[in-house]
Amino acid sequence: MQKNKTIGSMLIVAGTTIGAGMLALPIASAGLGFTTALLLILATWALMTYTALLMLELHQYANKEATLNTLAKRILGKKGQYVANFSMVFLFYALCAAYIAGGGAQLQEKLTALTSMEIAPQAGSVLLAIMVATIVTLGTSTVDKLNRVLFTIKILVLASLFFVLTPYVRGQHLLDMPVEQGLIISALPVIFTSFGFHGSIPSIVKYVGLDIRTLRKVMIVGASLPLVIYIGWQLLSQGVMAQSALLNSEGLPGFVASISSIAHSPQVSTFVTLFADLALATSFLGVSLGLFDFFADAFKKRNTVSERVITALITFLPPLGFALFYPQGFITALGYAAIALVVLAIFLPVTMVWQQRKTQQADGYQVVGGNLGLVCAGLCGVLIISAQCLQMLGVIPPL
Repeated sequence: MQKNKTIGSMLIVAGTTIGAGMLALPIASAGLGFTTALLLILATWALMTYTALLMLELHQYANKEATLNTLAKRILGKKGQYVANFSMVFLFYALCAAYIAGGGAQLQEKLTALTSMEIAPQAGSVLLAIMVATIVTLGTSTVDKLNRVLFTIKILVLASLFFVLTPYVRGQHLLDMPVEQGLIISALPVIFTSFGFHGSIPSIVKYVGLDIRTLRKVMIVGASLPLVIYIGWQLLSQGVMAQSALLNSEGLPGFVASISSIAHSPQVSTFVTLFADLALATSFLGVSLGLFDFFADAFKKRNTVSERVITALITFLPPLGFALFYPQGFITALGYAAIALVVLAIFLPVTMVWQQRKTQQADGYQVVGGNLGLVCAGLCGVLIISAQCLQMLGVIPPL
């Protein structure tokens, strides 16, 4: 039973991480060249895995049902709790609104094609929100089972895409150097956000239990699966197309059309579309599960049917409302996603562990690196926020 939960939790971490944004990685890193993009991806993976392990160091001294709300209040006090809660709600509501709007539009198109009936665009968003809310309300075990099925199909689709495109990879394309040094800074926020899964860590701790050895395995393997897939995807996308062609791609549709043309296969477009749908679904499940458990802890909701329904309404109604009535609001919010994620996944774990190590005995689990590791992680967070701000101000070139 425990082994089953461990594997399921690894896939929840990987499924939450590998969202539809993965498809934008080749475009975001087009001007970097393969080697530079690879180094940035590896560095980001190491940083995010390190801070995920810091979260486990925090959880070992708390109740297994504790979320960021409880941890921040216990270690940092009320002010720390307010910062943690704001960053969590801001980021996750924006993400859920984006998933509901984007996934709802895709669902509406598919239902219209399937039924030959004219279905209102809002109907797809409402239906998607109800479906995911129902699954999450049923509990982590239900999310785990569905996520396994979706993740398995996602990997099969990705393997098919690799099979079709691998013969067209050209070694010389992988030797390109960065076009502009500023593009390295521009790509940082995009690559960083593609490794975000930290909001679902408390849900996994609650599901697996406070077995630090097992949880370490979950975090390391769960974060490493996206790393392997991202490297393979970069190898294919940057190997199939010349750097100049990638830079001239008009967004994701142009990129997909170009690789379909190179491979002489219309199936490429089908595979990419299916992968995007599945990636959105698994990421939405992981994000909303983390937000659901966060609200259950923050509002002290019990594990009864009626109280779980109330928690689901708090979790899903606001992002659904934003997606339906104020779409520009969450699009603007997503522009600050990297900043909110830095606070959530780097600054808060680093600050809380720094404080906790002052008061707790050193006989518990402690992440390697000591205080120097904490300082380095914090400086990386400052660099990512600086990159996001410089890009927003137009100081460095946009992607």
